[in-house]
Amino acid sequence: MIAYLMLEIRIEGAHSLKDKRQVIRSVKDGLRNHFNVAVAELDPSDAWQRATLGVVSISSSREYLEGLMHNVERHAMRTANNSGGEVTDSFLDFIHETEFGDHLTGESL
Repeated sequence: MIAYLMLEIRIEGAHSLKDKRQVIRSVKDGLRNHFNVAVAELDPSDAWQRATLGVVSISSSREYLEGLMHNVERHAMRTANNSGGEVTDSFLDFIHETEFGDHLTGESL
């Protein structure tokens, strides 16, 4: 089971790309360090006041992933707020191994 969480972050006080990157780096580093998840900025743009982050984790338990991603979202909200940003939207979804078919196990078609 794969869980992925998308976070939309607004950085109202950012007046430069450097201001944006400082907030995004704080959120990304905090999530990686506290939860051992993969985090990346999606669709990076030069827009200073908004960013989209993607967070991914894998487990055999959907219940574990649901709890983990809710904790990740809460932590991202706190970190963003403390850094001058705000999580304005989030989206959580799950992909099961069967959706990948034989490609995930490495079997040829």
